[in-house]
Amino acid sequence: MIGMIAGKVTGLNGREVAVLTPGGVGYRLAVSPRAAERATAGAEVQLPTCLVVRDDALELYGFADAAERRFFELAISVSGVGPRIALHLLELGSVAEIAAAIGRSDVAYLTQVSGIGTKTAERLVVELKNKIGESGAVGGGEIVSGGMLGEVVQALVAMGYGAPEARAAVKQLEPGNKPAEVLLREALRIIK
Repeated sequence: MIGMIAGKVTGLNGREVAVLTPGGVGYRLAVSPRAAERATAGAEVQLPTCLVVRDDALELYGFADAAERRFFELAISVSGVGPRIALHLLELGSVAEIAAAIGRSDVAYLTQVSGIGTKTAERLVVELKNKIGESGAVGGGEIVSGGMLGEVVQALVAMGYGAPEARAAVKQLEPGNKPAEVLLREALRIIK
């Protein structure tokens, strides 16, 4: 499997990027919105990748970071969600924001993506809710450090609490439209 591509961007076409590796091999990748923003012609890039094998093609997808790749891999494991739809999911916002929407069963948020109807969004929530909580945790490790809930986790860790303890407290929060300071106070009450 191709897990990482590093090289020079030689071409851009919307959400497709061509990367020439130092070994002289060129790869064409469909990339996430954040990865597309970072890729400029002539720039050196290093992109985590996921190779999707189909009967008629090998498709390579590139991401801004490992968190995006992990979310993509989880999304394509859901029945009815293919790689293109999973890539479009990343247009909704950061991985933390999408994970929070899944954690709170926000089907309306997920159906904003072209190709995802109510049934597919509900299936995403059901199949991924235990794997992705509101704190952005995936399999016991934090998927991202961004987003409001990620900031609360970072603040708790900076205050001396352990990362697992901080994530567990943040997972119990009801974020709504509350500012990060309010969420931090609520998380502190949960920990104590």
